[in-house]
Amino acid sequence: MSTAVPAVVLTGFMGAGKSAVGHAVAARLGVGFLDTDSEVERTTGRSVAEIFATDGEAAFRQLEFATVARVLREFDGVVALGGGSVTVPGIRAALDGHQVVYLRVSPEVGFARVMGSARPLLAGDDPRGTYVRLLAQRCKGYDSAATATVDADQPLAGVVAAVLAAVDADTRARKDNPA
Repeated sequence: MSTAVPAVVLTGFMGAGKSAVGHAVAARLGVGFLDTDSEVERTTGRSVAEIFATDGEAAFRQLEFATVARVLREFDGVVALGGGSVTVPGIRAALDGHQVVYLRVSPEVGFARVMGSARPLLAGDDPRGTYVRLLAQRCKGYDSAATATVDADQPLAGVVAAVLAAVDADTRARKDNPA
């Protein structure tokens, strides 16, 4: 087992661009990229939507917690967390000591990005209303977990540049103030 620590952890609501930004940031840093939702799917052999449908959200959150805790211990690249990760107290606690960048997306931009996609939490009569409500509920969790916040409404190149600047600033601060 490695004792490596992720270069950066990306968090934010669905539609913030965590996967696209994560791939680009990882390439720029010369490290690997891992999406925890994809990792849950890989290890269980089932899609997130299937887990939600057959086992429920609580069961998915347990799988997510176990996956995130393992990834944060073992993986030394860029990690994109699922949009609901901040609702799990154990995950928020596991993020302590990591560089966590919150990709903050507005309801308008985020919903436009996910509209028409298969998102289990948006499978109802009012997906836009659900999106706005869930985003509002989770903002405090994202803020409390983050070491930096980046505006994710801007084009990908701008988000990537801002994440890299935040990582650089956090790395310098850690070197200047070791724990």
